[in-house]
Amino acid sequence: MSFEEYEAELSLLLTQLEGEQGDIHEIMMRLKQTLDGMRAEGLPIPEDLKRFEAELDARFTAEAGDGGAKEG
Repeated sequence: MSFEEYEAELSLLLTQLEGEQGDIHEIMMRLKQTLDGMRAEGLPIPEDLKRFEAELDARFTAEAGDGGAKEG
């Protein structure tokens, strides 16, 4: 895939996250797959996406630790 194709996929995923369209866990998995694909091809990952990925990982790890329960 070209960098532009990855960029378009990432833009779509981020738009879906902002609009909460679909399952957040599915979107996160697609985001990770896209970033992993970029890494595998040796393409640069923007720092803001690296931080965002780490924040989401921490969020899902915390949710998994408490059984996915949310207080509201």
